[in-house]
Amino acid sequence: MSKIDHSLFNANEHALEQVTDLCPKCQSSLKIKHGKSGAFIGCSQYPECDFSKPLHEYETADVKVIEGSQCPVCDANLVIKKGRFGLFIGCSTFPACTYIESSKQSNDNKIKCPSCSVGYLTKRANKFGKQFYPCDNYPKCKYVLNSTPVAISCAACEWPVMIEKKTAQGLVLQCPQRACGYKQEQ
Repeated sequence: MSKIDHSLFNANEHALEQVTDLCPKCQSSLKIKHGKSGAFIGCSQYPECDFSKPLHEYETADVKVIEGSQCPVCDANLVIKKGRFGLFIGCSTFPACTYIESSKQSNDNKIKCPSCSVGYLTKRANKFGKQFYPCDNYPKCKYVLNSTPVAISCAACEWPVMIEKKTAQGLVLQCPQRACGYKQEQ
């Protein structure tokens, strides 16, 4: 005797891909479709009708209202929101007001880009959450590091930036230049 209820597997396999709305252009049914940027809602009569819209209109969710804070644009409350790239602070009246609190640091504690000497290395995250440090002068400068930069010059080649690497012995500073590869204990 099986403990699995096999009637659960008899449902229409595409039941989750049906949307109850009709296409505003041609009045055909809408379906959930999958593209290179993820899921979206599109017309079932594609390519004759090219209507599409995001699966979620705005992919941010309010986490907490910050009491006593006001948006400098519209004087509404600021809220902590969760978005595609993590937590951020924004206006509670979004999309009417698109104010977002800047998380940019002052240039005093940033590391100057060793490639162009104009921009600064900034901490960013890709859509999977992996952190990297590109030059903020992109697209003019395409310099990027995949490990945390440290403002110490390399003793071997005098490159102005080293990166932190975790090893079995602990943290090690390494030159990011492939030709050099110099390492020193931190």
